Amino acid sequence: MPMDRKILKKRIKTFAPLLFGIILVWLSLATATADERRLLWKNILKADYYWIILSMSLGFLSHYIRAIRWKLQLAPLGCKVRTSISFFSVMFAYLSNYGIPRSGEILRGVTLSTYEDIKFDKAFGTVVSERVIDLFFLLIITGFGLIAQTGKVVETFSAYDIAWSLLLIIGSVLMLMAVLIYHKLRRSSTKIAIKIRSFIKGMIAGITSILKLRQKGLYAIYSLLIWVLYLAMFYIVKFAFPETADLGIEAILIAFIVGSFSISVTNGGIGLYPIAVGGVLAFYGVSSSSGEAFGWVLWASQTALIILLGGISSIMLALLKK
Repeated sequence: MPMDRKILKKRIKTFAPLLFGIILVWLSLATATADERRLLWKNILKADYYWIILSMSLGFLSHYIRAIRWKLQLAPLGCKVRTSISFFSVMFAYLSNYGIPRSGEILRGVTLSTYEDIKFDKAFGTVVSERVIDLFFLLIITGFGLIAQTGKVVETFSAYDIAWSLLLIIGSVLMLMAVLIYHKLRRSSTKIAIKIRSFIKGMIAGITSILKLRQKGLYAIYSLLIWVLYLAMFYIVKFAFPETADLGIEAILIAFIVGSFSISVTNGGIGLYPIAVGGVLAFYGVSSSSGEAFGWVLWASQTALIILLGGISSIMLALLKK
């Protein structure tokens, strides 16, 4: 019975975000009138796909630079990773996240430890530190957006009725629990506690690998380039639609920030991403059909790119294993 409960919880965690995304898609279409649905589809079809392809190209370049940056980060751990393995691991992990949220981070570590001479805990530690760096850049962009567009940001987030105080309380409780668990593990002499401590030690070695980099400047440049490309691939899509072509950088910046956070709520942002981006653009005078078309085309094109590259990567990894 306990095992059945564990399996049920695991399935809920796996499929709940995907189901939530599908429900959002259904609600979005169901609450729209026939004319609004027709206009949305018309806007998607009449988009200038030259800009979409260019956006996908920038997306591909950002993924490739991420693979090179990861390779640079692994060097202090004594691991000489092939660029191909690094890239295939990154893309395969991205693809995995669409099926099971946050599984990609673990899969990257597993894939690398399978093909290269490095332990999983250290490989996983570098992935965790990568996420910390990405969060740092996202928070910088968010902070800049808050300063530049304070009024619009407050108006946008209040429209979605986000309880920031509740999120702060939950975050504080989780941090307190983590500290208590850490102190308990530190004092325990059981086999499982020793194994967990060993794993955490290896993971910390991976996280702190950034501090041991000989080319810290190059790592910083790669990190900056990744986020510049993220912004650029989002920005240029505005030229694909007549109604968004004249939007200023401030509108695109806020839509980018909200869209980035929405990706973590559902599998790859399915359903929520277009609604969130369209909702932000509505505050800047863009019609709901054009705003959501912008979000749908951007989300669909980048998702298609990940599915394509992730699929190719899974095949290549299988062939390399043989």
